[in-house]
Amino acid sequence: MLNGKIDLRSDTITQPDVAMREAMASAVVGDDVLGDDPTVQELERRTAELLGKEAALFVPSGTMANQLAIRSLTRPGDAILLDANAHIYCYEAGAPAALAGVQVSLLDGRRGQFTAAQLKAALPPKDDHFAPPSLVCIENTHNRGGGSVWPLAQIESVTSTARQHGLALHLDGARLWNAAEASGVSEPEYAGHFDTVSVCFSKGLGAPVGSALTGSADVIAKARFYRKQQGGAMRQVGVLAAAAIHALEHNRTRLADDHANCRALTNGLAKLPGLEIDAAGAETNMLFIGTGERDAAALAKRLDDSGIRLLATGPHMLRAVTNLTVTAGEIPEVITAFGQVL
Repeated sequence: MLNGKIDLRSDTITQPDVAMREAMASAVVGDDVLGDDPTVQELERRTAELLGKEAALFVPSGTMANQLAIRSLTRPGDAILLDANAHIYCYEAGAPAALAGVQVSLLDGRRGQFTAAQLKAALPPKDDHFAPPSLVCIENTHNRGGGSVWPLAQIESVTSTARQHGLALHLDGARLWNAAEASGVSEPEYAGHFDTVSVCFSKGLGAPVGSALTGSADVIAKARFYRKQQGGAMRQVGVLAAAAIHALEHNRTRLADDHANCRALTNGLAKLPGLEIDAAGAETNMLFIGTGERDAAALAKRLDDSGIRLLATGPHMLRAVTNLTVTAGEIPEVITAFGQVL
């Protein structure tokens, strides 16, 4: 519970606990732009090691991490390929065009997951009339896909096809920690198929802010330059890096609790008339709830009045995201509140 309400709007609403705040308060800091912040350096080292990459770069947001990857792996006028519901396309303010000067080619995946055949079919002929494709982006878990986890075999198939056509690969792994926990596939096993991988510390892991981009030393050096150019270089930022280190050490394994709470919520809501629940779709910590003919925003307002906070993501769709502020004992309260407002 957060501020007196059970908050299921997102896993971004989490706040630092006492232990994390103590880690932040005692962090050794320096000027990161000058390469003097030891806590940032430690976080970057640990993150790169966790993902099996040469180097990592601490950045303020997942959007910046994704956009630095795109800019570092493409040239203006190139095309990038990704799912039509990808966060990079839907929620990053047109940044691929504005910052990297690239054209976006969209694939119609299932729950955010496209196939090697779809990728191959979307590649244009080698002709001066067409923007040359240079990068494929995959999102795992996939937000608008309901927190769906890419099967490793499908990633291997898609990335192998991309390599055959000379394309670079980026993984938007904002919730890669959730994918690894749910699938049993380790983070480096996923990451090994990609040139760059972004990860987030401020969602399920509970840090107040921050993401990282990982990749080869050369690519991360280029991304570091673009971070500076785009205003993302920070000074005594070890206080935030300390929170991310604490999150990595203490909050990764507990993601299983969020997944279990999401399954319990899914099973409970599936028993209520008037809701459209894909019980098989809740693979991690995210559930999309169809409201039938009911107005989702109005239903969300009534639930909020009952102490339950969710997001209306469409005229007839709500989203619930279990997170570290929500306990197993509060899930029955959410189900009861739904039953009352319905």
